[in-house]
Amino acid sequence: MRYFFIEQPIKVGTACTITGPDVKHIRNVLRLKPGDTVFLFDGKGFEHEAEIVRLSAKSVHLSVLSRFSSASESPLQITVAQGFLKEKKMESLIRPLSELGVSRWVPFFCERSVPRPDPGRLSARTNRWRKIARESLKQCRRARPMEIAPPASLDGILQSGQLYGLKVFFWEEASRPLNAAISNLPGSETGSVLTVLGPEGGLSKAEAEAAEDHGFISVTLGPRILRAETATLAAIAVIQFALGDLGQKYLDKNPGL
Repeated sequence: MRYFFIEQPIKVGTACTITGPDVKHIRNVLRLKPGDTVFLFDGKGFEHEAEIVRLSAKSVHLSVLSRFSSASESPLQITVAQGFLKEKKMESLIRPLSELGVSRWVPFFCERSVPRPDPGRLSARTNRWRKIARESLKQCRRARPMEIAPPASLDGILQSGQLYGLKVFFWEEASRPLNAAISNLPGSETGSVLTVLGPEGGLSKAEAEAAEDHGFISVTLGPRILRAETATLAAIAVIQFALGDLGQKYLDKNPGL
């Protein structure tokens, strides 16, 4: 199936238009023609079946045939609060976190954050992160883009913990493994998870104590020291497997696969 992200309202029985780089891909790579069917999504949780009506050099005109809810969004609402890493490392996390079904990503400054860009540069980086999150939709067939929140402080992150069903603080000096902390939690009741992960130098003992004072569970990923970006992806994969829609939980719900 061919999926395309479209930034305009989509309604069944109406016309819509694809413009930009996708036009060349549709015409010259896929070699689609009038009468062929494609699928559209607008980042609001629905997919649409549409028929190509007419093609031109700069646009593809379609008629929207039907609309249905997307099955690609995780039932678990995961927010990843990420301590600032060096520029390319932060950027490299956006796409795989989107693929893993993360709902929201919040970069934050903490005690050991090395990069502290000025406001102008920070704004440009945030805009680029949002662009990458939006571009990842077509590849992984998500119905909604991962939200990229404005940069925050660790204190602000901890204060927001009251909004979540589960709050996990990843700290290499913690004694409790992640699987022990979440093994008895039913995902359907957890609903939302806030995960806090640190920068290259890790999070400090004072920060871990502050997190526990706010009701966070301090956990470790295991005996080995992982690179910061590896730890983030490993943590989310384990949480999705235990409480979300990766692995056996997904197969249980879809026995025909």
